[in-house]
Amino acid sequence: MGLIAIRGFREADWPRLQAIHDAARMDELRLAGLEGAFLPLSVAAQREGLFEYTLRVAELDGTAAGFAAFTPDELAWLYVDPALARRGVGRALVEDALERMERPVSIEVLEGNGPALALYLGCGFPGGGDRLRADAGQRGVLRHLPCPTAGLNRLRETVGKGGRI
Repeated sequence: MGLIAIRGFREADWPRLQAIHDAARMDELRLAGLEGAFLPLSVAAQREGLFEYTLRVAELDGTAAGFAAFTPDELAWLYVDPALARRGVGRALVEDALERMERPVSIEVLEGNGPALALYLGCGFPGGGDRLRADAGQRGVLRHLPCPTAGLNRLRETVGKGGRI
């Protein structure tokens, strides 16, 4: 298990974030049956205003491994290099974002994206959320998950006991 550090975005991160997003986004869309909706980060970032969000980067052993982008009330982007999945990078990004966000917090998960849903449920987001139609003409369904009030405390306890995030 490597060391995970979360920090702000640096311009030098851009090529690595593009590679992370493009691989992880294709996996996400494949799980939802929406491969045709793929846009590379070089296009999606401009269309969806990535740099209007707070952008944080996770490093695993000194290499960018994932990123999150959020507003005070929405965790809008969360991508982890698929080759580095299940090593605590996503959880560390969620924890970092929640520490900086106001309440209530919302996220949306494409229906069929079991790995993302499992991550958010494991971080304390309740599983019941509303079902919403996807934006931008996508045929998928989004699952809207409300704020994890108890989950944040559980994450803090895990970290405080030296657990993996």
